Amino acid sequence: MTSVPTPIPSRTQYVLEEIKRRILTGRFTPGQALVETDLAAQFGVSKTPVREALKTLAGTGLVVMSQYKGVTVRMVDADMAREVYDVRLLLEPEALRRAVRRGASLDAARDALTRADEAGDTAERSLANRAFHRALYVPCGNPLLGRMLDEVRDQAALVSAVAWAADPSWEQEASEHREILRLALDGDADGAARALHSHIASFVRRAFPEVEADFEAAPEAQKEDGQA
Repeated sequence: MTSVPTPIPSRTQYVLEEIKRRILTGRFTPGQALVETDLAAQFGVSKTPVREALKTLAGTGLVVMSQYKGVTVRMVDADMAREVYDVRLLLEPEALRRAVRRGASLDAARDALTRADEAGDTAERSLANRAFHRALYVPCGNPLLGRMLDEVRDQAALVSAVAWAADPSWEQEASEHREILRLALDGDADGAARALHSHIASFVRRAFPEVEADFEAAPEAQKEDGQA
């Protein structure tokens, strides 16, 4: 039987994923210049795929393009954290609530939690953490809701990378993750949503104390989906 060859990713996609990985694991730090010629040499490609990758990353908010400064990794401050985490708090707990109510499988979340516990370094743990959160909201039954959360996912990970570099809080977050998953697997949709809301809010308050009380309490559970 002839095996089907695995498609080779385009050069642009490869460069895009590698730059993103380095940003989200702290190898490329906020404010660092990303020079096309240097990156092209590192990845063994021409400047064209690098330029296209940087344009895409600018669209997702991970890098900033300036006429005078060139391309730099986006700086992280309290205002950015407030914007990104406000969106997460509005959408992510509700997505989890819906996933639990519809009896969606959370095996991917359990697997990601195991990978985080067994991670050998910060990069692996960070990737597993992102996978855990995504596995909670993707099966919500509303693809648009999932895509909206995907849009802020990279920016949230950038905030996390900066916060963890300054004050690692893996153990506390891992404990909170286990409690969120326990509630979700028990079928407690509202309890899991409240625990997730508290988890997200407490992280941004620890990392950015100057963020005001926008993130204090979880909203009351809605009686029906779509009812305010």
